[in-house]
Amino acid sequence: MRILGIDPGYATVGYGVLDAAGGRFRPVTFGAVTTPAGMPFPQRLQAIYTDLRAILQEHRPQALSIEKLFFNTNTTTAIDVAQARGVILLAAQEAGLTVAEYTPLQVKQSVTGYGRAEKFQVMEMTRQLLGLREVPKPDDTADALALAICHANTQGSVLGKLQLQTGGIKR
Repeated sequence: MRILGIDPGYATVGYGVLDAAGGRFRPVTFGAVTTPAGMPFPQRLQAIYTDLRAILQEHRPQALSIEKLFFNTNTTTAIDVAQARGVILLAAQEAGLTVAEYTPLQVKQSVTGYGRAEKFQVMEMTRQLLGLREVPKPDDTADALALAICHANTQGSVLGKLQLQTGGIKR
């Protein structure tokens, strides 16, 4: 299965495409869509949408794995990230992808085996699982790859099937 992991944002959107089969992962491409700080916000959203559509068309993933939003301090940032997430989900829907949403705790548990793992531990395990020389930069890119790994690990599991039945994973 080809999975696109996305770490949503509006300044930087991390992405990672990987092929997953039989518990093995092969990175296809990864990087970040960036928008400049001075760009008007609607143009930033359009740039994210346009770049993501190009990634979808080029690499043809079957599923999108995206982080669930959780903000407890800055509501302005949360709203802006939610808007960026909206254009990402629109592009995924137009491409006919299955969309799965995971919390940071779920990603940590899936990638490292420990839900309270530190960020550096998740990044290092992502590097090892993908056979990369270095942890991908920026951090958003490594997070996106971890989200793709999480989906690959979860999709065939009992937990994944339960999430499908209860609406935890959107189809």
